[in-house]
Amino acid sequence: MRESLEKMLAKGVDNSLLRFGLGKAWLDEGNGAEAAVHLARCVEQDPKYSAAWKLLGKAHQLQGDLAAARKAWEEGIVAAQAHGDKQAEKEMAVFLKKLNKTSG
Repeated sequence: MRESLEKMLAKGVDNSLLRFGLGKAWLDEGNGAEAAVHLARCVEQDPKYSAAWKLLGKAHQLQGDLAAARKAWEEGIVAAQAHGDKQAEKEMAVFLKKLNKTSG
């Protein structure tokens, strides 16, 4: 899956959906650094993509960058609220609450 998405990117296809797919694939493989690169590009291309914000936070958390995870989820909540994505908003609020408990 990831290989075919990377081939598309190499051919010049670059959009938020492709970047989301690549970010998710890298995250599924446990590579937060690569995932964060693609997910950050995804939200640059589509700042309202709340699912991408959610995964971007996860990617940063996986790398141990809790400040970046917090920032991604905070921005993601704003994006989710802006277009009524209640589920993503709730999930990111839970992630933030857990993060705040563990990081003090």
